[in-house]
Amino acid sequence: MPTIVVLGAGVSGLTTALLLAKQKGNVVTVVAKHMPGDYDAEYTSPWAGANVLPMALEHDSRWERRTWPELRRLAAEVPEAGLHVQTARVLRREKDVAKGFKAALADGLFQLSPWYREVMDNFRELPASELPKGMHSGCEFTSVCINTAIYLPWLVGQCAKHGVHFKRAVLKHISEATTLSHTGRRADIIVNASGLLACRLGGVMDTKVYPARGQIVLVRNEAKSVMPTTSGCDDGDDEIVYVMQRALGGGTILGGTYTKGNWDANPDPNIAMRIMRRAVETHPELTGGKGVEALDIIRHGVGLRPVREGGVRIEKEVIGGTWVVHNYGHAGWGYQGSYGCAERVLELVDEIVGKTKREAKL
Repeated sequence: MPTIVVLGAGVSGLTTALLLAKQKGNVVTVVAKHMPGDYDAEYTSPWAGANVLPMALEHDSRWERRTWPELRRLAAEVPEAGLHVQTARVLRREKDVAKGFKAALADGLFQLSPWYREVMDNFRELPASELPKGMHSGCEFTSVCINTAIYLPWLVGQCAKHGVHFKRAVLKHISEATTLSHTGRRADIIVNASGLLACRLGGVMDTKVYPARGQIVLVRNEAKSVMPTTSGCDDGDDEIVYVMQRALGGGTILGGTYTKGNWDANPDPNIAMRIMRRAVETHPELTGGKGVEALDIIRHGVGLRPVREGGVRIEKEVIGGTWVVHNYGHAGWGYQGSYGCAERVLELVDEIVGKTKREAKL
């Protein structure tokens, strides 16, 4: 039975640990600096909205294609997981189309003929009569919104149900994880789901990883079942517009920003005001037309998305004599790619276990 240590307790680490534990024969320990219930800007997962808005280009869409059916199933069959169905509305501004989508989220989401039209349920292009002023085009499809404050602890519970153990630790070098299995045995495999901290972790020190600062406002006001996002806004290329209401009384997320290379963990009051103004303009039902003053604020938040130049890293290598499988660099799509990426980790772990068994027979 391989002894596996998963480094990181964000959505990527927890999902990977769960799938590993469900596979018979794996002995899994999750080791992390932060755990669900913590709020720290470097621990990105609790700050996410989170919803499903396909971000990848078609050639790199495997992770989201594989994850969507599972998130849809959880919303329909497992209400205690904290997901509910919402309609996503993606709006492409005329000025952004004209300049080739140079704003913060210039990715597959806003393509004029997106690959996900064949994947997401109830996809439809919006007729001109339904487009707000200044919009070139738009689409709608069935999506889900995830209450991260419920979903992350639910993942922990599912992991525990399948025998996963948890430890808090701050590591300077990835090789330290080899001694942290709850069994006391040396780890055979380390899964590196350290997120943004991969740029600082000894043995990894990935210089391609950097933060994309996201600032949000969480309010008690309720939005309709439609989650809108636009391809940009007039407040700057690193500011974006989205509104999503979390399941099970989780409040409504107003966003946001996508500021690359910014490590500032403190909410900026000027940005917060712009976020709230944009939200009530696009979603007047939030305050019944009464403006920003009628928003009932729960808290302001900042999360640092773990972006990686060149995209997510999911591959295996040997570090200090121990096999390491990397799973980090998900930027802003960690939730909606979580199961697809975890499946790939399992494939790589199986390759390592098979190789080890073959070599042991020689």
